[in-house]
Amino acid sequence: MGSYYSLLGVEPDASPETIVAAYKQQRERYDPARVADLDSELRAKAVERSVALEQAFAILADPERRRQYDASLLDNGDVLDGVAPRKKQGLTARERTYALVGTVLALLLVAAIWVVTGRDDSGVAGQPMPQMDRVAPAFTLESLQGESISLADFQGQVVLLNFWGTWCEPCKREIPALERAHRQYRDQGLVIIGVNLTHNERAQGRDQTTIAAFLDQFNVTYVNVLDTQGEVTNAYRIFPLPTSFFVDDTGHIRYVHIGELTFADIEARFLELNAQVQP
Repeated sequence: MGSYYSLLGVEPDASPETIVAAYKQQRERYDPARVADLDSELRAKAVERSVALEQAFAILADPERRRQYDASLLDNGDVLDGVAPRKKQGLTARERTYALVGTVLALLLVAAIWVVTGRDDSGVAGQPMPQMDRVAPAFTLESLQGESISLADFQGQVVLLNFWGTWCEPCKREIPALERAHRQYRDQGLVIIGVNLTHNERAQGRDQTTIAAFLDQFNVTYVNVLDTQGEVTNAYRIFPLPTSFFVDDTGHIRYVHIGELTFADIEARFLELNAQVQP
């Protein structure tokens, strides 16, 4: 698909405002509602492009990530904004890092396409999700109310971490399912923590007031925290949005889901993991 710039249809020196506008335009083209009637192959390609767009925007909307990405293009021998490519002397450390990240993203992309194209519309048992068993990166972030929230505070409970942004359409669509699950299962031990990519919000001119108004609009009552520096986003390797992690009572990530969640998805994973909670 070329570079992230070509994917969005902008020049390498495009302003943040131009990148935001281009992202919105491209994202609308591949909206799930517009491709729902296509055959499975075309639908899969649309999903692939949507995931790639989210990845590109997550990088280009963040000044530091964009700087690192631009540097990687130069290292790879691409011409960027009139700058001659560097002579290659074997793989650099940055190239090795980007290659590793690219491999991980490719695997996540395959998982995302598999999940969406193989989805059972009945949703009785939720969508299939890639399984894993690794320790969830620890973090402490502030909520919109100024309260410090640590993942470690919820050891012994099932936690759903949901990474989102106000610009993300699938994030908006899944909020009712998240809120319903919170209200129905909070007394049984389910903890839902929304992690807002506040560093990306700021790059687009939004602040905490805007984020709070967004959540109020959807009557959200589950906890939301602000990743103002992007450190938690980086620790969890978030690129497409939304991305959700189901963390068990021992603090291990058991499932990861890229894309929109349904209530059935949340319910199925929670009931499964909650049944394994040690008294």
